[in-house]
Amino acid sequence: MDTLNQTKTSEFLVLGITDIPLLQAPLFIGFLFIYLLTVLANLLIIIVVCLSPSLHNPMYFFLCNLSLLDISYSSVTQPQLLSTLVKGPVSISFPGCITQLYVFVSLACTEFVSLTAMSYDRYVAICKPLHYAVLMDRRRCSLLATICWLVGFLDPLAHTVVITNMAFCKPHIINHFFCDLSVLLSLSCVDKTFIEIMTYLVGSVIPLPAFILTLISYIFIISAILKIRSAEGRQKAFSTCASHLTVVILFYGTVLVMHMRPSSQFLLTRNKPLSVLYTAIIPMLNPLIYTLRNKDFKNALKRTPCLNN
Repeated sequence: MDTLNQTKTSEFLVLGITDIPLLQAPLFIGFLFIYLLTVLANLLIIIVVCLSPSLHNPMYFFLCNLSLLDISYSSVTQPQLLSTLVKGPVSISFPGCITQLYVFVSLACTEFVSLTAMSYDRYVAICKPLHYAVLMDRRRCSLLATICWLVGFLDPLAHTVVITNMAFCKPHIINHFFCDLSVLLSLSCVDKTFIEIMTYLVGSVIPLPAFILTLISYIFIISAILKIRSAEGRQKAFSTCASHLTVVILFYGTVLVMHMRPSSQFLLTRNKPLSVLYTAIIPMLNPLIYTLRNKDFKNALKRTPCLNN
């Protein structure tokens, strides 16, 4: 009976990223800058693309979708991180924690599939240019984006249901800056074999195949780039492709390393920096790498009246 009483919880205490007072102020300024830059840069992309008819094409449609994802993705965790740096440990209700976990994982899965859709769009544009208008018309782009969001939010439902019914018999203290799956599993006193098997299966069904398909698309793209006769054209294409692929590998790599491993290997000293990488740094880098350096976007930005008055 005592054990059962221990497992019931109404809230968790989130400790945050550090408990060292000297680090809290500079970290707050740094993460506030990252969060504001992420939100403003992605909002800028959405506004410029929506107001510029010259950017109404599949590539920028998917970049807008990625920008919306990055704003949502970083907003799930960053405000709470900033709050812990100002106030110290903050409490979060059990339903709030589960909701945060579900939305965060759903957005991550949506981004997995969206990056694959974007790589397919680039594959068709570079490798099948004559069929691009037919294969990537407006209806198919909208359908692809809808599928990305549906798959992303349906994929973690089973996880969420199982975790909601798990027993937590250790102190309900989350030594992290958000309700991460690995942390919650480490707090549970029940056998975690089933949920870990589910994690591997789900990872094998959605993120891993999406990653493989993305890599295959880039292999075909690189192969097509090698056939470009102009050395300058090859260098420019390789530069863009390399930066895109770097972000993809970082995002997939950190998320898969974090969640597709036994909870017995959970290490806070390693998990927090990795979590910062894919919750804060990558959403900030995405607009800089994918869009803001693009010549067409810069020209459209200059022609956008409401941003140049």
